[in-house]
Formats: sequence, C-alpha cells, structure tokens
Amino acid sequence: MNKQNNINIAVEVDANKVPEKITWNSTDLDGSRNAKAMLLSLWDSKEMNTMNIDLWTKDMSVEEMSKFFFQTYITMVETFEKATNEDQMAMAMRDFAEFFGEKMKVIQPTGKFDK
Repeated sequence: MNKQNNINIAVEVDANKVPEKITWNSTDLDGSRNAKAMLLSLWDSKEMNTMNIDLWTKDMSVEEMSKFFFQTYITMVETFEKATNEDQMAMAMRDFAEFFGEKMKVIQPTGKFDK
C-alpha cells in the first residue's frame, strides 16, 4: 500500500500582495516551519514545460537571498548529476555555483575565478 504525504504552504501577503510571511508543514513534520523564500518548480510532462512559483518575503536581505541561491544551485547540481549521470556538465554547473558564491561573498574565494 502506498503512503501519501502532503506539503502545505501558506503565504500571508500585504495589501499590495507582497509576501510578508511564508509557512509550510508536511504530514511527516511536527508543527509548521517559517521560511523567507521559496522556489517551487513542477514539471508538466504533458505540456513539456516547467511551472514555477518563486516567492520571498519583504524582510529577506540580499545576503540571505545570495546564500539561498547559492545553496539552491548546489542542490540543483546534485539532483541533476544523480538523475542524469552527466558528470562533466555537473562539474561545469558546480564551477558556476562556486563562482556565484564567491562573487556574492557567500563562500571564501578560492582564486579559481580571479581572471
């Protein structure tokens, strides 16, 4: 018998529909969690297209957004590599993530991109 899990996302917005608070919970999680940003991508196999929901709260700082994107890039690389076994492309994607992380001061410079 298959088990079904549900993920629920609630977004509180101001009068201009700008997100002020994002909370989420899951059937496998006790209680709910707060978030300042989310990127949700769903693959529509019928339309052969990606549907996206990208939200962030107005109190999210540039530093937090930079770290969020850096960590998301790394996660995307790992997922892509695991799903496709495209090691060379994954390496190139990791290089970009590292470049991004250095330029946005999320990680320490390695000197690899000083050219």
